[in-house]
Amino acid sequence: MNDIKLKILEVTKRRGFYWKSYEIYGGLGGFYDYGPLGASLKDNILQLWKDYFVTKEGFLLLDSPNIGPELLYIASGHAEKFTDYMVKCKKCGHVFRADELLKGHVDNPEKLDAEGLWKNIKEKGIKCPDCGGELTYPEKFHLMFSTRVGMDKNAFLRPETAQGIFINFPIFYRLNREKLPLGVAQIGKGFRNEISPRQGLLRLREFNMAEIEVFIDPQEKFLLGDVRNISLPLLTREGKEYRITVEQAVKMGILSEPMAYFMGKIIIFLEKIGIDIKKVRFRQHSREELAHYSRDTWDCEVLLSYGWVEIIGIADRGDYDLKRHMEYSGKDLRAFRRFKSPKKRKIKRLRARMEILGPLFKNDARKIAEILENMEYEGGNIEILLEDRKIKIPKNAYEVVEIEESVGGERFIPQVIEPSFGIDRILYAILEHSYYERKDSGYKVLKLKPRVAPIKAGIFPLVSKEPLTTKALEILKIIRDSGVSCYYDDSGSIGRRYARADEIGVPFCVTVDYTTEKDNTVTIRERDSTLQKRVRISELPEILELLSDEKINFESLDENV
Repeated sequence: MNDIKLKILEVTKRRGFYWKSYEIYGGLGGFYDYGPLGASLKDNILQLWKDYFVTKEGFLLLDSPNIGPELLYIASGHAEKFTDYMVKCKKCGHVFRADELLKGHVDNPEKLDAEGLWKNIKEKGIKCPDCGGELTYPEKFHLMFSTRVGMDKNAFLRPETAQGIFINFPIFYRLNREKLPLGVAQIGKGFRNEISPRQGLLRLREFNMAEIEVFIDPQEKFLLGDVRNISLPLLTREGKEYRITVEQAVKMGILSEPMAYFMGKIIIFLEKIGIDIKKVRFRQHSREELAHYSRDTWDCEVLLSYGWVEIIGIADRGDYDLKRHMEYSGKDLRAFRRFKSPKKRKIKRLRARMEILGPLFKNDARKIAEILENMEYEGGNIEILLEDRKIKIPKNAYEVVEIEESVGGERFIPQVIEPSFGIDRILYAILEHSYYERKDSGYKVLKLKPRVAPIKAGIFPLVSKEPLTTKALEILKIIRDSGVSCYYDDSGSIGRRYARADEIGVPFCVTVDYTTEKDNTVTIRERDSTLQKRVRISELPEILELLSDEKINFESLDENV
């Protein structure tokens, strides 16, 4: 573990950002508690995310359960395919994710199968990181947590929030007045039984996600809007690097309009919350690396002390999810595309033969006939869902007739673009990118953006004596009542108090001194420049609110002396 990791770990635990869960019982790998500062920082990030990606985009919000029935995840493909390869040390018994051991030795080890992983482990001489022992042949390990609902229902903790959105598409489509594109966002927990989580907030078994599913009609143009000139750093699966605009990426055929649009939005958002954009890139997945549901995926990666780390994924999921849930549930999850003018078309309909259906299905025959005659025949064998039962219909139980009809539109399965944000990783990236030490004093500083900083202001009496302490506490109440998060500190020298505030990212400090009694003014110190300006107490709440929301900057602040 290098120096920056140790320093971040020391500051975050000591000052109450986050720490390992269940420490009095020895801890539990892959679980962390957020303390007062970490919880506030996370909430601020999520609020900015909602403002930018939900409110401004006009998207809809969902809050669905963490636990889903087994059939949901059989339909989504996760029950079968949500796995990683693990290896075990023959000497100490510790287990590891195989591709993680090959990082730095092989490009994109995530795309390798068991044989490819094993070949590289042998060729590169990879041993157990803990004891140097020999490793076993890679084997698949299922990543979902299974559970039971009641006495007899198998279920899983969700590995992503997306499936709750997909199965509710008909409701959202109606709420959106049956118009596309339709964006639905969800913030919540995800759960993955990671093989060997050893990277702090970067690899958790319970983690915070913010996901968007955007349902689009592929026949309609997706507008690039105000992001067309945003510069994108791209690394394609072929290894080609580009720094081009959103519009250029679309024209060159590297990205589709919706994928490029959200990449542009992501760049703007990351800069707003304090990520160093010079250390950001979008890396395209190799074809072997693609998830089972994805047609194309790009990871938004940031450069950290750990190397390039994915913090956001942008996936083109096509119609995979809606199609699978239609197949397994028997429900119609399609949208309707209206034609500019009605079209004549020939379609094949089914005519039920009751003389066959009746003896075969008895009391269910009439219901089955009604389902058949409402279907459009697309060839092949017919299987229908009746009250959670799948029923195969023999070919002699219906006739296929061709008719011509005038139609005003057609039903289709929307395509889906998914930007998925790992909030814990984003939070850690903000901490690393904002950390520095002052050259003159060596004091630690978190250069957090005022909008994400957990505490916006510190209220300090110049010395811990009356009447300064009483006046400072009065100002503390005024500022808190105005809705700006702040705290009081009168311990030690004013310089040490400034240093403590800098270490936790407090952007502004208000100092009450002996001049305050004379003219009802205080000084505001700005963290990054350490400059101070004097303002009236009566204007302080509004000033701090505007500074905290970044609606004004400190340099433009007029002094009132």
